[in-house]
Amino acid sequence: MGSDEEVDVVVIGSGMGGLAAARTIAQFGGKRVLVLEQHYTLGGMTQEFSRAGRYRFGTGLHYMSASAGPFLGFMTDGRAQLSPLPDEYDALHFPGFDFAVPAGKERFRERLKERFPAESDAIDRFFRTTRWAMAGLTARNVLASFPDGVRKAGAPIVERLFPSAFRSLRDQVSRSFRDPRLRAVLAARWGLYGTPPASSAFGYHAAVPLTFFMEGTAHPVGGPQELNRVVLDMLRRYGVVLRSRQRVHEVVVEGGKVAGVDVEDTTTGRRYRVRADTVVSATGVRNTYALIGKSHELADLPEERSAVMLFLGLDRSPAEFGLRGENHWFMPDLDDHDGVQRLPGEGTLYVSFASLNNPAARFHTVELLELVDPKVVDEWRGTSGNERPESYRKFKDELTGRLIARLEERWPGFRETIAFAELATPLSFETYQHSVRGSFYGLAATPQRLRSARAGCRTPVKGLFVAGQDAWGSGVVGALAGGLMAANAVLKPRQLGTMWQAIRSGGTTRDPATPWEGYLRVAGIEVLTPTVRRIRFEPLDGGVVPFSFTAGQYVKVELPVAVEPIERSYSICSGPGESGFFEIAVKHEPDGLGSGFLHEELEVGLALRVSGPHGEFIWEPGTDAETLLLIAGGVGITPLMSVLLAAADVGHTGRIVLLASYRTEAEVLFGPEIEALRSRLPGLEVSVFATDRQGRIGYDELLPHAGPATRVHLCGPAPMMQDLIGRLRELGVPPEAIRTEAFVSGRSKETRREKAHTIAAAAAAAGVTEFVIGTDGGGPAFSCSPGQSVLDAANAVGVALPQSCGEGACGTCRVRVLSGAYETDDRGMFSADELAAGWRLACQTLPTEDLVIGQ
Repeated sequence: MGSDEEVDVVVIGSGMGGLAAARTIAQFGGKRVLVLEQHYTLGGMTQEFSRAGRYRFGTGLHYMSASAGPFLGFMTDGRAQLSPLPDEYDALHFPGFDFAVPAGKERFRERLKERFPAESDAIDRFFRTTRWAMAGLTARNVLASFPDGVRKAGAPIVERLFPSAFRSLRDQVSRSFRDPRLRAVLAARWGLYGTPPASSAFGYHAAVPLTFFMEGTAHPVGGPQELNRVVLDMLRRYGVVLRSRQRVHEVVVEGGKVAGVDVEDTTTGRRYRVRADTVVSATGVRNTYALIGKSHELADLPEERSAVMLFLGLDRSPAEFGLRGENHWFMPDLDDHDGVQRLPGEGTLYVSFASLNNPAARFHTVELLELVDPKVVDEWRGTSGNERPESYRKFKDELTGRLIARLEERWPGFRETIAFAELATPLSFETYQHSVRGSFYGLAATPQRLRSARAGCRTPVKGLFVAGQDAWGSGVVGALAGGLMAANAVLKPRQLGTMWQAIRSGGTTRDPATPWEGYLRVAGIEVLTPTVRRIRFEPLDGGVVPFSFTAGQYVKVELPVAVEPIERSYSICSGPGESGFFEIAVKHEPDGLGSGFLHEELEVGLALRVSGPHGEFIWEPGTDAETLLLIAGGVGITPLMSVLLAAADVGHTGRIVLLASYRTEAEVLFGPEIEALRSRLPGLEVSVFATDRQGRIGYDELLPHAGPATRVHLCGPAPMMQDLIGRLRELGVPPEAIRTEAFVSGRSKETRREKAHTIAAAAAAAGVTEFVIGTDGGGPAFSCSPGQSVLDAANAVGVALPQSCGEGACGTCRVRVLSGAYETDDRGMFSADELAAGWRLACQTLPTEDLVIGQ
């Protein structure tokens, strides 16, 4: 066993329940929280995986309530973006008839009455019973978070007050209705929590399909992983430490109290102990009790169901079959009870078309789920993935065939669209989810669970709590609520008041000074020249762009060029006065990965992840007496177009000179737009240079316009900028009056990575593990790992350096290298004299020995 660590709270598992507990305990309790995840990816059932270099699949989250609600709103600080499913979001298929579930409880009620008029009064009574059962489930779950004495006293009272919550679903619908078809409709969708009608508690059914989903449903824009990304970002802000590939073997108990956990780092095999007086387990009640050697205390709880999931990648859109993104449920019988005993692949089947509901999806996918008895794979349990016999592969192939046949029966020709198929069995969930026997939803949602003292967030061990689905209910939001219940049990009363107030308010409001991050829709693509396209972005639902910007700023855009996206920066070329959209203009660079995608593959309607605004290359109105000199090289005119539009919007009447240089006349950009601005900008002078005929902009072209009272914005290729900065200085333009913006291509980033790799390899061969960067003037020295940039090294230890974009486009992170060797790219941001004096960009400077820098 390795040396001990010590924290205040250990959270086992990084599903939504564990992350909710971790965040709230760190944020409102001020505790040092460590999250340990056995999988190599954080996020539990919000994680995704990719196949065939193009298809992305969710592992558990298929749809959710159309409203993020206060819990999810809090966990994402209101940053969750949801794309609504069609109004009729669940299509139910029974032998002999179909039923479409509409959004809205009253519309659902009225549709039921239209189809079953003889049961109209019974339908009204049933919905009243549903509300009462939902209240009972909530009361029971909240009570379970209280100390044992309170729970024991209150549990019988809750069951007496809310008996419908504790009845089976079959019992409740049988009491409520005579028509077997109506019973079937209202008992359907038990797959949302995983327990068949004969054994499930009606409280769970009342909560999930009949309450949470009643007002409509939605899918996360960007997929479930986007929720995961935002939540993990929030946890890091509160200092929560997150570790993957860490398997907890035991919760250490001393004198009836938690003392810590024994952990194995599965990457290195190292064993170590983490001391803590509070442990929150988000691995499920069964796994938690196993970690304290008390599995036998759960013998009275029924076994849970597992699942098989079929992941399909298509080469055409499912919309060709009339599908709009609604879910489809196939019930093999009206009763929906015999279905759970059928051969796998022939039971109750759920089919989700996630790609139709995710505007950021480029390739179409389908996910099929059938809940099954975990015993169906018992003969292969205990074998590893690479060692399983041919019989297991045959089982999977036959099951895959049966599931696809059901799709083909409903939508003839569907089989021909399938380009990829992969089946997950209970063994898959047992391996990757680390659930007991591949349990998909945690503890079975039965009356026995509601009555059990073990099914909740408290345990017999002081300081040990349970979070996740078993502490509240099924699904991602149910798991999140379970995490909040665990925090409810851990935090002090004063802290709880603050926590619940923050949850009700939906989290914190974004600081306007920080860049916005999220998805925007590509609303238009316009060819400006053979090599340049203008691309318009709008909010997903129309309305106002969620951030404002200053002329000259840029956005960062994630481009889904492969399984893992790449990020590129593009200047905004539209004016800041436009509220409903913004535009960028992109040149197609030879072999450019990002520009190639935007020119060759991008389609209107796709949602792309954007952050912004960024950059200090800004123009704000000054005095009309000064000359504003705008100098552009090629597509470097894009931010300057935004400056011109902003000047026109504020009624600027002073002198503005635009010098724009292109290789040929065919490459001239924004000609009509600039011509139209002449009437709005009386002081505008424009000179366009085609370098194949007129040569480059030089001293003579600058002479009539540059001087001590000139403000300059310069954007273009690095050699051009370096040359012109020197010329402008010769003409008396003060250094502080010159603003520059450089091009940053994907290749330039790759070049820096290659240099970094070379430097790191050379240092390792020489036995060098770090360089020391000293600061002139008595500032702190700091270490820099070989291959790390000066800026990254400074940020890692909290040494403040001026910065903005981090990629060499804005020129903000200027430092002066006084001594030492390094590799760098000056991006054309400096004149020859400045380069000679040692001025460099910290984000581009990679030390090869110890350095001394100044500012």
